[in-house]
Amino acid sequence: MPATATVLLWDIDGTLLASGGAGRRAMTAAFAELWGRNDACDSFALGGMTDRLIVRTALQAIGVTVTAARMDQVLDRYLELLPGSIARATDYHVHRGVVAALDDAARLPRCVIGLGTGNVRQGAQAKLAPVGLHDRFAFGGFGCDAEDRTELLAVGARRGAALLGRAVQDCRIVVIGDTPRDVTAGHAIGADVLAVATGLVSLDKLQACGPKWAFADLEQAGPLGALLAG
Repeated sequence: MPATATVLLWDIDGTLLASGGAGRRAMTAAFAELWGRNDACDSFALGGMTDRLIVRTALQAIGVTVTAARMDQVLDRYLELLPGSIARATDYHVHRGVVAALDDAARLPRCVIGLGTGNVRQGAQAKLAPVGLHDRFAFGGFGCDAEDRTELLAVGARRGAALLGRAVQDCRIVVIGDTPRDVTAGHAIGADVLAVATGLVSLDKLQACGPKWAFADLEQAGPLGALLAG
């Protein structure tokens, strides 16, 4: 069991599951309805971005002045469209090794399992519920907590520490993600970072970012040991 109180913060897209592009399609459809543009998200990579940062960047890309009201309008419509987009996805599945890792972590008395995701809370629920994972996470840091990924991870870390009855500085924080942005933000809050190449970024590129561990997927023995060791 962990030697110290441990907070696990999991990314969703590319880490826990493959969404078959459901989120991008819903976001694109929202911009098409509201602004008549199908290309709002075409000029940048979404991986590792928070929902609010995606909306801000897309508005800027199509020349629309960014306001909080316009960002909320896009996100509200995106969240309405997301469940249907997920239902139509042809390749929506949990990545290998994820369920076993969550099962093992759940058996440990000094370990709490949360999310560290750029998805807003409602979007995270919409993505996790269809594959039976939503109830696995007692807390999280979400894209509605902060537009900046580092800040939302810090929120998640504090919430996890509170569940353990500890100060965050007295806990081991582990961030699990699949993009360089996950690695950078994890480092920024002083967390150990486990990177998995189950998304769109190669293992070599993830290793170059300097995570504490990097694996092809969570089905190997190594990732489980790294997550659960003290």
